[in-house]
Amino acid sequence: MENTRFQLAPQGRCTGQLDPPGDKSISHRAIMLASLAQGTSEIRGLLPSGDCLATLEAFRNMGVQVHWLAPDRLRVHGAGLHGLQAPDGTLDMGNSGTAMRLLAGILCAQAFASTLSGDASLNARPMQRIADPLQAMGADITLSVAGTAPLEIRPCETLDAIDYVLPVASAQVKSCLLLAGLYAKGRTCITEPVRCRDHTENMLHTFSCAIEREDRRVCLQGGGELAATEIDIPGDLSSAAFFIVGSLISQDSHLTVKNVGINPTRTGALEILRQMGAKIDIRNERNYGEEPVADLVVTSSSLHGIDIPQNLVVDAIDEFPILFIAAACAKGITQLNGAKELRTKESDRIHTMVSGLQTLGIRAEERPDGVTITGGEFGAGTVDSGGDHRVAMAFAMASLAASGTITVADTGAVATSFPGFVESATQLGLLFE
Repeated sequence: MENTRFQLAPQGRCTGQLDPPGDKSISHRAIMLASLAQGTSEIRGLLPSGDCLATLEAFRNMGVQVHWLAPDRLRVHGAGLHGLQAPDGTLDMGNSGTAMRLLAGILCAQAFASTLSGDASLNARPMQRIADPLQAMGADITLSVAGTAPLEIRPCETLDAIDYVLPVASAQVKSCLLLAGLYAKGRTCITEPVRCRDHTENMLHTFSCAIEREDRRVCLQGGGELAATEIDIPGDLSSAAFFIVGSLISQDSHLTVKNVGINPTRTGALEILRQMGAKIDIRNERNYGEEPVADLVVTSSSLHGIDIPQNLVVDAIDEFPILFIAAACAKGITQLNGAKELRTKESDRIHTMVSGLQTLGIRAEERPDGVTITGGEFGAGTVDSGGDHRVAMAFAMASLAASGTITVADTGAVATSFPGFVESATQLGLLFE
């Protein structure tokens, strides 16, 4: 992966209109289910990032035919649940944990062997959390000694349905098991400790899968088929969150975010920011299929520190790097607990963010499952993103409230989730040098 850096002058702005790129989580799922459906599907608003292109390339390697109609529009000729072909070599998932974990659920039911691997960051992330329940269903899957990729998957005689209680809230593990459940004998049910994002359930329903949902429990019957359809993908709230916070912390800024997904399992960050005093208005609410969409209007705000409510942690788990930047700009102290999952992302996001904040002059302390951040003023300095796309974009936004130039090292991974980030940021007023 290209090793690049951002260098930003202080006191830029974040004002204007943002059309965020397509939602990454939904894009992955749309590619996967369209590839497994009977017939031809059309996907509009797809995120053509490195992560999503890795998913697409994996299915092309297994015989699925796709045609690009536009940079964010794709036609997929589905192979059906049992029409995939043996891939030519290892399937490289790049930097994408979503792609690796969800695809494992599909591949363990195929009549051919396969291997899933990724870059150094992905190959260090925990995979035992999917291997254990898949093996309980009868899958033949092995990991490294450390419980990480590469994943070696071999054909099994049959997959049996499972009734599984997730030990930790994880949409990726839930989705992996639901996709395996499409092939399993019987009724697969997953119970979550707390509700987490439900894009897979929404997408399965859109592709005509009979899926049952009740509170924190979801079930599906194996042995059916998926029917091709048309999908419109909303803008990615996780990508928009960087600019939302950027507008909140920069002077005299007014930002309109168009056509962004506001799925209630994803809006924890908006609620946290509102509790900190953020002025964020939700307008023009509507639906793209099963997914709620709206426009957001954001205005510069005086933020204050809070104790982040435990019930919002899961719904904001991807946004904490930029929420830490908001906390550093807030008056008073912000406390986060119960977020140990942040240590298993593309980097150890608790450690990477706290180190960067300290480098820039902010009082921040890390704990095993959280942080304490005391609001202050960002100084100049060079921070290391740890190769983590969300950390890199978060510290770019810190320049809006800094007294000097901020340099962010190791930013090549930004293209995995937001390939147009620098262009969008520059257009809105950030000062890249």
